[in-house]
Amino acid sequence: MARLPSLMEGVATETGLSSTAGASRLGRWVAKEDDGAVYLEMPMPGLTKEHVQVRADKNILVIKGEGEKQPLDGDDDSAVPRYNRRIELPADAYKMDKIKAEMKNGVLWVTLLKLKEEERKDVFHVKVE
Repeated sequence: MARLPSLMEGVATETGLSSTAGASRLGRWVAKEDDGAVYLEMPMPGLTKEHVQVRADKNILVIKGEGEKQPLDGDDDSAVPRYNRRIELPADAYKMDKIKAEMKNGVLWVTLLKLKEEERKDVFHVKVE
């Protein structure tokens, strides 16, 4: 299982986004971040939005996909494209109920909105007397 902070260890770009890319069983993926959100781009060739499920399970983002059987080079045997990714998210850092996912041309785009410091339940402001 990947951890989101390790995905985001990248360098800042001129756009203000930090980004990183890597390989996984999903193939190549790209993660970008700005002050308000993290954006994940995951190629899932052979799948449509009907084949993909995205869910937040506590602090785990679960992405699954299973396509239809595809004939391989005229063989009677068929391959089924399958994708399964679990990404551990830092507790209380994202708006888990506001995660957006969109499938376009075999690429899954996931947006994770960040909680602002004043919205976080794990940040306690102490009154100085």
